Amino acid sequence: MSHAEKPLIGHLVIIGVGLIGGSVSLALKRAGIVGRVTGVGRSRDNLELAQKLGIIDAWSHDICEAVRDADVVLLAVPMNAYASVFSAMADSLPASAVVTDAGSTKQTAITAAHQCLPKPERFIAAHPIAGTEQSGAGAAFAELFDKRLTVITPEQGSDTAALALVQQLWEQTGSRVVTMDAAEHDDFLASVSHLPHLAAFALVNAVSRQKSDGHDPFCFAAGGFRDFTRIASSSPEMWRDIALSNRDALLGQLDAFQQELDGLREALLADDAERLLKEFAAAREARETWLAKHGEGL
Repeated sequence: MSHAEKPLIGHLVIIGVGLIGGSVSLALKRAGIVGRVTGVGRSRDNLELAQKLGIIDAWSHDICEAVRDADVVLLAVPMNAYASVFSAMADSLPASAVVTDAGSTKQTAITAAHQCLPKPERFIAAHPIAGTEQSGAGAAFAELFDKRLTVITPEQGSDTAALALVQQLWEQTGSRVVTMDAAEHDDFLASVSHLPHLAAFALVNAVSRQKSDGHDPFCFAAGGFRDFTRIASSSPEMWRDIALSNRDALLGQLDAFQQELDGLREALLADDAERLLKEFAAAREARETWLAKHGEGL
């Protein structure tokens, strides 16, 4: 971009400068499509680190003031904070501003926007399906979204110009962008993201609670346990909020998972080697098919 050209986004305000918010800023700066970036958050240390690392150009604790001349606002905050954040920006947000987010559940985000924002049609909900178990500005990196999927979930009444801008924004991070209904998104993510996190938390707790004075089962844990439970190192607060915000879909997935566990228990009780082999083989085939089809970028 030459000095004479106006960037796609003049002023980007990121509320929540952690792994996701920080990585969005770095990716858009890498693409050269953003003029300046203001970070908003509660932790002065984290915001100062983000500025030192070049993730943001300025920072504030005041949402109302920060968004006053924003072109685009990105929420990268826990799901239970959406209503308070939207309310804080409602009176000072420019009428021309576009708002997007990076939350894991979309119906909750859209509902909060309609309840709190003066122009909810200029909120385009999004979910980049990327991340690590690390958190904070220091964990951010520009390549996080490269070749990863980002889902945007516009509504029937969404502003067309806002939708086009949000799609460009996420494409410029390196994402492959797809559009989906919010409820459909929440159902899918309950199965392939939210349920695995609950399973990892539950497995670590199940093993941990078997500790005794003379026996620590973690002493015998190796690569398989580490790989399966990696996501149990994720933020407990964030995943509490995600679980509650997608409760109904997640309860259905927990029921389905429980049925599978019950089936394996029945096979073990019956000493049914054939059933165990059939279930294990089916799972292996499904996973291998998934990796062959979608393995690039995982």
